[in-house]
Order: sequence, then C-alpha cells, then structure tokens
Amino acid sequence: MNSSLLNKKSTGLVFALVAIFTFSCTNSNQKDKQKPLDTTTSGEISISVDETFQPIIEAELDVMHSIYPKAKINAHYKSETDAINDLLKDSARVAVVTRELTDEELKPLKANNIVVRSHKFAIDAVALIVNPANNDSTLSMNDVRDVFNGSAVKWSDLNDKLSKDEISVVFDNPNSSTVRYMKEIAGKDQFSAKNFFAMKTNAEVIDYVSKHKNALGVIGVNWISDADDATVNGFLKKIKVVAVSPDPDQPGFGEYRKPYQAYIAQKFYPLVRRVYVLSRESHMGLGTGFVAFVVSDKGQRIVLKSGLVPVTMPIRLVQLDNSLFQ
Repeated sequence: MNSSLLNKKSTGLVFALVAIFTFSCTNSNQKDKQKPLDTTTSGEISISVDETFQPIIEAELDVMHSIYPKAKINAHYKSETDAINDLLKDSARVAVVTRELTDEELKPLKANNIVVRSHKFAIDAVALIVNPANNDSTLSMNDVRDVFNGSAVKWSDLNDKLSKDEISVVFDNPNSSTVRYMKEIAGKDQFSAKNFFAMKTNAEVIDYVSKHKNALGVIGVNWISDADDATVNGFLKKIKVVAVSPDPDQPGFGEYRKPYQAYIAQKFYPLVRRVYVLSRESHMGLGTGFVAFVVSDKGQRIVLKSGLVPVTMPIRLVQLDNSLFQ
C-alpha cells in the first residue's frame, strides 16, 4: 500500500478521533453545567430573609438540617427591601417577606420567562413595645394612627395624665417591612424625621426601648412570641408589650389585647400581616425543598410553637377560667 496514502488515512483517523473526543468532552461539560448541583433534600443554596423572621426561620432550618444532613441552606437576614432585591437580582433563589411581588417587579422576570411562586407561610403580627417605666401600655387603633401620622407627638397627646415628653418611635430598619406596614396604617408616604428613628435589627429596638422611658418600639412579634425560648424571656423582662384595641367595625372591639397567638388567629389583635415564601427556582432544587418543608406539617408545627399562626393547620383554642388570671 502507498505509504503516503497510509499516512493520510492515519492522520485523518487521528483528526476524527480527536474531533469525537472533543465533541464528547464538550457535550459532557455542557451536561454537567446544566445538571443541577442540588436536589430538594441536598446541596447548598442561599436564601434572603426579612430580619423580622430570623427566630422562626432559624428554628425551621435547625429542624430541616437535622432531617436532611446533606442539605445546607444559608439564610441571610436583612431588610425586606434588600431581601426582595436579592430575589429580583438572582442573588437568592428564595425570599421570606411580608408581601408578594408587584406587577412592576414581576415585569422584567416575566420578560425572561422567570416564574416566581408565592406561598403563604404564617400569619404574623407587629408588636408595639414600651419601657417598663411607662405608665400606659394600652392604645386604641386611633391612638396608633395618631402617633404614626404625626397627630400625637407627646405621650400627653394620647392621655393628658401621661408624660409631656415627646414619643420616640423606633423601628428596626429604615427599609423594613414594619416601616412599610405602619406607613400603610398611618396613611403616610413618609414619617416625620423629628421623632422617628431606625436601628438595624429588632434586637436593637428592644434594647433601646429598655433604656429609654419615652420610646415606642415597633418589632415583629416573632421576637417575643416563643415563651419557651430563653432569649425571648430575656427580652420580655426588659420591656412591656402594648395591648391594642381594634376599630369599632372589627372583631374584638372594646377590648385591649396583646399580640398573643390566639388573638392573632381570631383577629382580635388588629396589627396582623401574612408571611410569604417567594421562590424563583426553575428546577426541583433545595429552594423547592425548603418551601415544601415550611408549609408541611412539621414546618407548620414549628410556626405554631413559635407563637405565630400557621396557615395550613387548624388552631385549637381553649376557653380558660378568667379567675386563674386574677
């Protein structure tokens, strides 16, 4: 056989093998890139959480991680605005917040065929707290609106028997869900800078109120609702929780009630809101697994224990003898 012809055939064979190998490797690499690195019960992801719900989400993750040891969910606690921005920018697959996305926020996602799924997770309440030295720990909803719309600036504006000192209203964060919620209650776009302040966390609000007699703190009830939690009990020793009376056309009108679980469930406590888990995950991954867990029976029992109201299981209310509390 002609040697030059043989060399040409050999060279052609080598090129063919190289081409096949290269294509195979490239195709394999593409498949590896496309293959999800996590499942519903394994892998590692980050989620963004409204800092208001840090206690309940930490409790959920402790249990989920113990059941699924191959799963690792890194929760980043921040303002609601930042948590939603993380979801929109794909910095987090899942966000835990107190509202669903607006049409404006959804528009660019829909343009890129990204679906955001919303799941109700719990019913929460906004708690108002005061210093133990404050002589008043009851407010009507009219009082609440007057404080937050600027009509009542001093404690004596609410009750002439109270201090003439200015009310220092303290929030957890300028971009928090509690700020947005109380703006809606007050019918305001902005609060007066004169007597409204913001810290960085709910824990800092509790600490501030415990040291300032004229402060009125606004926090998520989750920070003071789990009676079995030593940290919660420590917080409750430092402050007083305000009892609020609903408007005349609402359930429980005429009674001042604190944000206890039963009153939240019965809607007797008026400052309530829903908690949502938003997911933009495009495959059956760990984000989907987290959502499935928190709305499952186990996840909802954790919500129940935390003092919030679960959305997928009934609440058992027991009538107690009032003499027990006298």
